[in-house]
Amino acid sequence: MKLKIFGLLLFALVLSACGDDINTNLFSPEEYFEYARDLYLDEDYEQALREFQSIILQYPGSTITDDTQYFLGMTYFKREEFLLAAYEFSKLIRDIPASEFVPESQFMLAESYYQLSPNYQLDQAYTKKAVEEYQAFIDFFPLDNKVEEAEKKINEMNIKLARKTYSNAYIYEKMEYTKAALKYYDKVASTYHDTEYAPQALYRKIKMNMDKNNTGEVLKDINSFLQKYPDDPNATELSEIEQELLGN
Repeated sequence: MKLKIFGLLLFALVLSACGDDINTNLFSPEEYFEYARDLYLDEDYEQALREFQSIILQYPGSTITDDTQYFLGMTYFKREEFLLAAYEFSKLIRDIPASEFVPESQFMLAESYYQLSPNYQLDQAYTKKAVEEYQAFIDFFPLDNKVEEAEKKINEMNIKLARKTYSNAYIYEKMEYTKAALKYYDKVASTYHDTEYAPQALYRKIKMNMDKNNTGEVLKDINSFLQKYPDDPNATELSEIEQELLGN
């Protein structure tokens, strides 16, 4: 008897599960999108991904195409598949430029590359791409409420790029590849002038050129250093060097 009851309960559970199956063929495009978005909001990203992809294939050019495209990108982002997310956001921006989702897609495109940005010691191609896309967001949507966040992210990425370039310069200096070291120190000082690595790089460049007796270059860079970083700990030393070289 107990076995019979268990069998009936099991059958009832199977029927209940079957009743939960959704026949999406009965949906209008708008209803299908709402169903897929509910899956996304419920954090069922795997199923939501399949449904968004299906909607795009079944209803190209419909009124919910840009909505679907945006949420497809967001689903990949939530799944931490950032390259695929970047592709979908860029596709929306390129193919549906009049969409209301373009500003947010541009920001999320930058966010995707931001998430891919590695430790400063590694290749910084994604970091540079993140800076580029955040800047595009600021340029095209200067009144958006996320501009301040984009500016902070750009500053963060520039610090990482400056550190990477400074590290390269320092390595070249220690290896006595003087020309390469000077080139990289100069890049830090000129390109990332608003980071903490800029005065350090300019100081190292000055000291290297002093060793090479490049007096004209030394004086030029000291003058630049004192104007830009008068409160830097090395400013007093460089001011004294300048006076000595000028014979004062």
